[in-house]
This record gives sequence, C-alpha cells and structure tokens, in this order.
Amino acid sequence: MPTRAERFFGMRNAPGGGAGPTEQAKITMAETTASPIPEHDSAPSVLDGGTLKSALRRSQAKARRRAFYLVLPILIFLVASFAVPILQLVVRSVYNPEVAEYLPNVSQVIGNWDGAEVPSEDVFAALAEDIRIGAENNTIGRVAARINREIPGARSTFMGMSREIDEIEPPYREAFLADDEDWGDLQLWRLIQRETRTITPVYYMLAMDLEYDSEGNIVERPEDYRIFRMLFVRTAWMSLTITGLCLLLGFPVAYLLATQPARIANLLMILVLLPFWTSLLVRTSAWMVLLQQQGVINDTLVWLGIVSDDGRLRLIYNQIGTIIAMTHILLPFMILPVYSVMKTISPSYMRAARSLGANSLTAFTRTYLPLTIPGIAAGVLLVFILAIGYYITPALVGGESGIFVSNLIASNMQGSLSSLKLAAALSAILLVFVMAFYWLFNKLIGVDRLKFG
Repeated sequence: MPTRAERFFGMRNAPGGGAGPTEQAKITMAETTASPIPEHDSAPSVLDGGTLKSALRRSQAKARRRAFYLVLPILIFLVASFAVPILQLVVRSVYNPEVAEYLPNVSQVIGNWDGAEVPSEDVFAALAEDIRIGAENNTIGRVAARINREIPGARSTFMGMSREIDEIEPPYREAFLADDEDWGDLQLWRLIQRETRTITPVYYMLAMDLEYDSEGNIVERPEDYRIFRMLFVRTAWMSLTITGLCLLLGFPVAYLLATQPARIANLLMILVLLPFWTSLLVRTSAWMVLLQQQGVINDTLVWLGIVSDDGRLRLIYNQIGTIIAMTHILLPFMILPVYSVMKTISPSYMRAARSLGANSLTAFTRTYLPLTIPGIAAGVLLVFILAIGYYITPALVGGESGIFVSNLIASNMQGSLSSLKLAAALSAILLVFVMAFYWLFNKLIGVDRLKFG
C-alpha cells in the first residue's frame, strides 16, 4: 500500500491516470484533519511531570537564592559593622544598671517610696547592707561617682558612711541621720530612686540641655550649661553653608569639565582628583599654614595693602576656618556627581532652545539646568551627610567656636562611663537628624532620581 508521500508525489505518473496534485493534497489534508488530536485537561507539562508555571517558579526561586548567596557576605559584614554597633549605641544610651546593680537591696524597697518625706527604716536597712557589701567589694565608689554627677558632694556622703558602716547599728534611719544630715535630703533620695531604674532618659535629656529638678520635673538646665542644642544648630547651619559653597564653586567647574575637549577636560579632572591622593591630615595642616595670622593669605593681603600689619584677619580657630577648609576638602564630592550628569546632556539641546528664540540665559535655565538636577541632588546629599559628621578638620582649625557635635562626641568617648553614655545619646540624636534630613530630601527630590556617576 503506497504511503502518503508516494500518493501525493507519485499519483501524477501512476498508470491509468488518477488524482492530480490538487486532489491528492485535499485527500492528505482530510486525512490529517481526521487524525485524532490528544486533548489536555491541564496546563502544558514538562519532562518531570510538573506544570510549566511551577517549573518557572522553581527556576526563579533558584535564581533568587543564588543572588542571595552572592550578597550574603557583604550583608553579614554590614550587619556586623553597621547595624549591630548602632543597636549597641542606642541600648547604651538608655541602659543605666550601675545603681541598680550595686544597690540591689535598695532597688527592691525604694520603688514604693512616695517621695514626700525621708524614707522608712526598711530603706535605710537595705542601704546599710548594700554599703557594707560595696565597701567589701570596692564598688560603692562607682555608685557614689554616679550620684555625685547629679548632686555635687554626694560622693563624700557615701564614702564617709562606707568607712563607718561597721560601727552603725539599728535603727539605721536614726543612725544615718545622726552621722550626716545630708541623708535627710529628699533630693538625694529622689535621685537614688530614679537611678535604680535600669532604663533612663537622663542622657538624652542632658543632650538636649534638660534635667530633673529637685521635685523630679523636667526643666531646662542653667543657662551656663546649655551647650548641646546650640552645638546641634551650629553643626546643621555650618554643614548647610559648606554644602551651598561646594555647589556654588563646584557647578561651574563641572560645567567646564563637561564642555571642554577631552584633552583639556582630562587635565582638569586630574586637578579635581588631586586632593584625593593627599592625606586629609596633610590638607588640613596646609590650611592651618595658609589661614593663620602670620600665614600666606594674611601676608599677601598685607603686601597688597588691603589690610594693615596690625589688622591681620583671624581666619583660623573659628567658624570661618572650618568652613573654608571643609569646603575645599568636600568640593570634589560635589563636582563628580554633577559632572557625571552633565556629561550625558547633549549640546544640541541648548542649540535647539536658541534656535526656537531663547537667549543664552533662558536656554541655560529652562533647558540645561533642569537636566542637571539629579547630579546636583546627589552632590548635595553626599556633601551634607559627610560634613555633618566631620571630625578631623573642625578639631584642628575650628577652635572653640568652630567645632561640631562629632568633636564633642569624640571627647566624651574618652571619659567615664557616664560620659560614654552621653556620647552614645549625642550620636543617636545626630543619627536621627541625618535620617530625618534623608527622609525630607527623598520627599522633595526623590532618592530614585539621584545619579552619583
């Protein structure tokens, strides 16, 4: 029996005539149409028997796991070097275990004291036991130092009792009051009651120039001790000033780099990147030489007759010196993002605007400048965040009026345990301020529009 192909191609020359190609094609199509097509009640299957959709889902999940494993080392590094230290910083700023740890008996009984009069006998008995144990373990001095920070002179009260505690006999209330009348001070007992709480806001209050009064109310500190809020304000406005100066100076430089021929642009780029090849300490020291009253700038002004020798300008160890030095140091961080965006803007846009009747200024402000916003925003964000946490330059050229919050944080990190907690509170407040600025910046500009290069 002939096959379909033989019937289709061979019937033309078959003996006795037969159907032609057209008729045979119709026969073949009819046979093909009549062949049964298997029906599927479900989605197309793959080799392992699952559906194509589930196979695609498994493939995507495998790709996501592979990508996660690739970034896992850097994720672990970020958690260990960034997230964990910040968490420890926040915990340390509110954790206050010293008094509760070294006066455990007092901590258990003083919570019910109403603060209206001198505590009862059981509180004094608990204090006597804690002082006796603290004198044996040499830990009572830590409690005394913590209380003395809030009430000057309280250390001598505690240390004097620790030396006489073996001679004190019940009733302890009368014995304590007879030994030193300071034990009848309600302010001292209110402070002890407050300090036995392991979680305290006192360091954040101190960082905002607030404190507890003798009645336990939150009030402002004396005017001579209000330094932290002023320092936060100074840090913010000086950082904004430095950012504005970097934008004012960096925008023309970036425009020059983007519009010059490659040979000239490469030479200018080397000059922009040259500060990165020099130590930050060396650059700051160079500004100290330039800005001092017997320095290069003042000598030049005197030589030109702009200022007299007796009227030399004071450009260092103040806010002016900090702003000048930090503007120079942070200027490349503004130039590079702006330049990277300007380089992608075609010169034909300006020519098209001028051909449509706009003058050079209008074409620049209405056509070119809006296209540079992503680079400007990236530079502003980068410079401001770097400036607000700067340490070395303000410490060297800022003097008393040009230091930042970061300098005060560093000085408190080297002090006592209480100073360390104050530094942690200041750092946490500064971190919140930066995050608030980032959130506001994202609302106004949109971080997704930024281009850093």
